[in-house]
Amino acid sequence: MIKCIAIDDEPLALEQMARYIEKTPFLNLIGTFSSALKALDSKVLSDAELIFLDINMPDLNGMEFSKHINQDKKIIFTTAYEQYALEGFKVNALDYLLKPFSYEEFLTASLKAKTHFELVGKSTPSIDYIFVKSEYQSVRINYSEVLYIESMKDYIKIYLEGQPKPVLTLMTIKSMEAKLPTTKFMRVHRSFIVHTNKIESVDGNTIIIQNQAIPVGESYRNQFKKLEIIT
Repeated sequence: MIKCIAIDDEPLALEQMARYIEKTPFLNLIGTFSSALKALDSKVLSDAELIFLDINMPDLNGMEFSKHINQDKKIIFTTAYEQYALEGFKVNALDYLLKPFSYEEFLTASLKAKTHFELVGKSTPSIDYIFVKSEYQSVRINYSEVLYIESMKDYIKIYLEGQPKPVLTLMTIKSMEAKLPTTKFMRVHRSFIVHTNKIESVDGNTIIIQNQAIPVGESYRNQFKKLEIIT
């Protein structure tokens, strides 16, 4: 999934954008912001790959904001002012949505972003590990060794193959989900993420991984069914 944020100073426009993103299967909304300054000061900005960005905003407008971020991040501008279109494409924008726009128009722009990231991914070597803070040190977690991840409010437990105790780190499960490759991991419950290749069996709404029963939450069942494990 493409990790994205939305920035717009109009509450109704921002709310609509959030709904459109959440409706789109290949997009993962990790933050919404009512001003570019708030987004610039946010920790989630570093994780964002795609930014839906309004142009005409007070204090720091979208064009100015785009000059202060890593150029690896891609932008889809949203604005009511058509005259900004040409200028938008000069600052690394993938597309331009003229307000008011329909979901169909939004999806067309988003698919352009999806194609871009797929092409980039083919030429970029994949990273197969992540570092997390645990007990005052940085611990390397190899994706191939992860069995599943369990949420404990502001902490998560990472269960690894061959390790009797999980790695405990101060991080929300939502933050961890945004960092994990979707080709290997799936959120199946508000409190659990599983490595799909480690699933040994499924009994009704329960996943079994190394004798551990993990529930599949109701709101995650449809996505989980796409693995063709549950019938």
